[in-house]
Amino acid sequence: MLELEVIPEHGLTSENIEFILGTHFSTAIACIQNQVGVIKGVEISYCDKEPLEYDLTIKLTHDGIKLVFDSLTQRLKIIEIYDLSLVRLKYCDLLFNCPDVSPTIEQIDQSFGATRPGVYDPDRQIFTLTFRGLAFEFPAETRFQPSYGGSKRELGKLQFPPGESPSVSNLAIYMGNSLAECSAPPLPPSHIPTLVCKSLQVIRSGKRTCGLSFTLEPSGDVRSSYNQRTGAVIRKVGFGDSVQDVMSAIGAPSRVFYKSEDKMKIHSPNAHRKTASLKSDYFYNYFQMGLDVLMDARSNTVKKFILHTNFPGHYNFNMYHRCEFNLEVGGELGSVSQNLDNFVNITPLTKWDIVSNVLGPCERPVVLNRASSTNTTNPFGSTFCYGYQDIIFEVMPNGHLASVSLYLPQGMCPLSMSEDEIVNL
Repeated sequence: MLELEVIPEHGLTSENIEFILGTHFSTAIACIQNQVGVIKGVEISYCDKEPLEYDLTIKLTHDGIKLVFDSLTQRLKIIEIYDLSLVRLKYCDLLFNCPDVSPTIEQIDQSFGATRPGVYDPDRQIFTLTFRGLAFEFPAETRFQPSYGGSKRELGKLQFPPGESPSVSNLAIYMGNSLAECSAPPLPPSHIPTLVCKSLQVIRSGKRTCGLSFTLEPSGDVRSSYNQRTGAVIRKVGFGDSVQDVMSAIGAPSRVFYKSEDKMKIHSPNAHRKTASLKSDYFYNYFQMGLDVLMDARSNTVKKFILHTNFPGHYNFNMYHRCEFNLEVGGELGSVSQNLDNFVNITPLTKWDIVSNVLGPCERPVVLNRASSTNTTNPFGSTFCYGYQDIIFEVMPNGHLASVSLYLPQGMCPLSMSEDEIVNL
């Protein structure tokens, strides 16, 4: 049985476990994976058709804990303990819930102190006692409810017969004064000074992509030496940039992955040629930015960017954070009259039908079925890849974008990212 410390407006912690409000979904999963054998039952729930309409949840079935993540930011918003008999809880190092201590109303008053009168829900027959960042629910029958200030919804101290004081049936930890209006706080400060990518702008010139512009900010309370006023720094990475250029701009990657095969090679006009290559292209994986940078093996320069949206129901879900990119496409270069209706501003939350309505009919998509070399099964099904200019949109069956790939067409030279030379769409 887990023994956890309850910290209002912060989370649940122990020596080996930290569920902190604002934590990203992938960080919580990593924490659970590190406790294999201790945390045994795990269920992940999401809406397959409308993943942005309903929050992500992780339920620890053997421990009575449910973690609720905001569907947009994918950060931890609410921690619920729905079965207090499965976990030991303490506050300020004093146990208030364990086999020897029952979390009755009197025990909560003794452990957490005085608070405002609770609220009674006659429909659910639930009495809710709230502190800042904490909400305790007690099952209570109507016949035990006295009035408070002339209102039956706002109650003072409940009066129960001896030995019939109810125990907490549900405990919620959140940020703010209201559970109904709470939102996910920012990411917790990192133990190591890091830069967080707040936004990413795709730089275009006509029908071609030049590169990416990153807005980087220090995480937590770490001050940046780049800009003391805003703490933000702008860095650019373009096609043709060297390894040194990339790492000096956005830092070292989380991982370097060498390509062993190219499943899309069959669609190349030269796929029939047996060209033996002694070198392999390699990816720079920036998991927390939601970004992959493909480097050419011969020149060691950038040849492709992959921006990930990290939607649940995709094969790569939980591997990356969501890339907060902004991509504007559409229209024709040099057109006399530019109609704003021919442009679309694409973000990670834009659905494919909105994009296709502006870009017009596309060629038949390429069906992509992802699988690993060790496990060839993919429970999430195939995705569809649509090409437009130098962009490949990977679309999930529910119409959401899974990833956006930007590549340098073969035989073409990279375009300059100088503002004086770029013609924006």
